[in-house]
Parts: sequence; structure tokens; C-alpha cells
Amino acid sequence: MPAPRRFFAFLAWTTPAVWLLLVLSLGSALVVLLRPRAQRDGLAVWTFAKTHATTYAGVLDRWNGEHAQAEQASQRAYVVLFDGPALERRLLSAFMSGTPAGDLIEVERGMASRTFTGPLEDVGFVDLTDRLRAEGMMDVINLPSFAPWITRGRVFGIPHDVHPVLLAYRSDLTDAAGIDMAGIETWEDFFTALRPLMADTDGDGRADRYLLNFWANNVLMLDALILQAGGGFFDAEGRVIIDSEINAHVLSTLATWCAGPSRVALDAPEFTAAGNTLRLRGAVVASLMPDWLAGIWKADMPSLAGNLRLMPIPAWERGGRRTSTVGGTMLGIPKSTRDFDTAWTLAKRLYLDADTHAAFFRATTIIPPVKTSWSHPAFAEPDPYFGGQQSGLLYIAQAGAVPMRNSSPYATFALERVSDALLALADRAGQEQIADPALLLPEARELLREAQRQTARQIERNVFLRVKDDPAP
Repeated sequence: MPAPRRFFAFLAWTTPAVWLLLVLSLGSALVVLLRPRAQRDGLAVWTFAKTHATTYAGVLDRWNGEHAQAEQASQRAYVVLFDGPALERRLLSAFMSGTPAGDLIEVERGMASRTFTGPLEDVGFVDLTDRLRAEGMMDVINLPSFAPWITRGRVFGIPHDVHPVLLAYRSDLTDAAGIDMAGIETWEDFFTALRPLMADTDGDGRADRYLLNFWANNVLMLDALILQAGGGFFDAEGRVIIDSEINAHVLSTLATWCAGPSRVALDAPEFTAAGNTLRLRGAVVASLMPDWLAGIWKADMPSLAGNLRLMPIPAWERGGRRTSTVGGTMLGIPKSTRDFDTAWTLAKRLYLDADTHAAFFRATTIIPPVKTSWSHPAFAEPDPYFGGQQSGLLYIAQAGAVPMRNSSPYATFALERVSDALLALADRAGQEQIADPALLLPEARELLREAQRQTARQIERNVFLRVKDDPAP
């Protein structure tokens, strides 16, 4: 059929409703295109955390008061709060396609690492290394806190936190059982001392409660325990080291924690009603507690106040590390910022002020990485939630011992492969009722070799991050 006849046939086929929809669609598109875009004056601070935005409000009010003159409108500042995934999409879009971005952007560890996949000159954040050194900030800020924001020796953000991990336990249960927690140094000590709390007093064939909130698919705490033991997935040069002996030992041990005749762990997921119910019922005695999680528990489970205490994490071996770290946030300045010098001054106001750190701690229990702020009285205040303990000082005491981490954009990929290996080991421990981790070591080594192979192959596709003397098999 000739084109004109096809066109008139289409007109005859369409109904008035179709035409109405077409007209409305075109009209809406024109309205959007022709609508004037409001451009707010000042520096935009992007963040993904409501508590951050709330805390910064007072700081920005004072800042804007100092820049109240009409000619200083471009130096005023305001916060834009995003949902985490939305911020990540906007951030990557801005860096890859040049769409507008904030003048200062807060990102968590996973978001930041995705911006480090290309060559250094293509990282969308300003390289702050030389400026941080020149102004002495590398000495003022807790050194391990810089690790997630360093790629190929260059620093691209100011750290917001340390996130040391302690162990929170139900002191009402341990006190009632007459258990002395002060004498516990290692994980072996911990499980030996607390095992009486797992007795089956109701005769249903199950333990009344379990000793630790952990499961094989809890990747955050899996990462924390591997780091605590001295393991990891990448060395300082970015080489893949997943199949190390220490990683195999940790995975074999964790598998017996989760399954088999020596099981001591319970899956009580964080951020869920089901998990909180298990905790409130006392179904689990202890949990790994990053400082940020303490603040969440206070908000979600206030009725536990007074029944919890904090202590350093039991070490994997005597004299070993008694803490770890989970998560992290940085403040970066994108290369597209309209006024770097003003953005840099504002960044220091937001991230280096002791009173701001104190207000943030009181709202979230998160300690800052700035060592000069640790003497603020807020961190020595008794914490009623933890029975009057000075939770701030307990976390600060472990800040310098948190393990160094790698900022590889493939960290999540590697962690997921290792979690798969742990799930397989736990499944075998359950099916064959294996209590001795040594019996699982050969399979752990084999599974980690496969995880290493898959991760190395993934990295090998990136010509900017591959390590020449460590090619993928």
C-alpha cells in the first residue's frame, strides 16, 4: 500500500480517545520543555542520610548568616537529601555524562568505589591529597579512616567517620547466669563462657537461645570478621588475595558457627521487624555493633535500654585485634563545583567542627575521625542505653585499631563470591554434622580459589585497574 494511503488508513483507524492522548502527551512535553528552570543560588550539599541533613541544618544556618550580603548569594549553601540509590544514579550520571551535580557530595563506601573504575584523571571528584597534607589534616584525622577513599595512592574525600565495631550483649542474661564477661579475650573464651545460655530448658530439642547474631549471607559482618582476623580480598596494590590461608581459616570456623553440632549463631537480620522481635525476646545474646548500628537500635528498640553492655570484640587469637569496621561515608568535591575554594572551606566547617561532631554523636552514636574532637565532653557522657557505660569513649578507644581497607570497585563482587563460599561450607557442616573447622579447610581453600579466579577475571576486563604481574588465570 502506498505511504499516503497507509497514513489515511491510520487516521481512519484511530479513535478520538487516541487523539486526545496524543494531544495531552505532546502538550505535557511542551510544558516541561518550556517551563523555566529554577536555579537556586548557592552551594548544593548532596547527601543520602536524613540524620546528616538534620545535623548540618544548624551549621548551614550559621554559614548562611555569615554570607547574608546580596553579593555573597553564590556562597550560601543548602542541603539536598536523596535516597541512596537515587544519589548513586545522579552521581554516576554527572561524572559520566556531565549532568549537573552538587558542589559537595556525601557518598558511602560502595558509591565512592564505583567512581574509581577508570583512570585517575577521569575520577569525578577533586584529588584532595596535596591539600590535605599541606593543611595537616592527614595528621588530625584518624589514618585508617582515609583508606576507603584512596585509590592508587590519591585521596578523593574527607572521611566522615571511623565506624569501629564493638560487641553488644544482653547483660541481663549474662548477669542472671553469673557469667563474668570481663575475663573474655577470644572468641573461644566467649563461646565457652556463654554456652550455658544455650541450654534446652523447655525440652523441645532446640537451644533456648543462640550466642551471636550472624549468618553466612550477612555480608557486612562477614567482611568485618575477615578484616578483624587480618584477612581481606585485595592487597595495598590492588592484587586479589582472596585465596589466603587466613581467609580459609575464618570461613571454615564461621561455617561451624552457623551449622552443625557446634552451632552458636542465629540469623536475626538487622533493619527488620522479625530480627528485632528475636532480639527483644532474647533469642540471641550478642551482636556485632558498629557505632552507627548502636544509634539505630536506640531508635528501633528503646525497650532494651539498660539491658545491654558493650565490650571489645573477642579476638581470633590472644593478643589479636579487638575491633573491626563496617561502612563509611566521605565528603567529596566534584570537579564541576562552581567555587572550589568556598566549597573546601564549607567542607571543613561541616567535617572538622567539634561541636558538630558532638551533636552528631548524640543523635546517632557515631564517633568522628577527627582526633582533636574526641576530648569533647559529649563522648564521655554516660549512655543509659548501655547501662551507663561511656559508649563514646569505648568506641574511641578502638578507633586507631580499625583495620585498613581497600577501595577497589570490585570489593562488593569479591565479598559476594566469598559469601557464596561460606554458604556452601555451612551447608556441608549442617548436612554432615561437622564441628571441627579443620575438616572444612580443604574445601574452603578450593572455594576461595574459585572466588579469586572469578574476581581476577572481572578485574582483568578493566585496563585501568588490572595488575600486570597478577593476570587472571
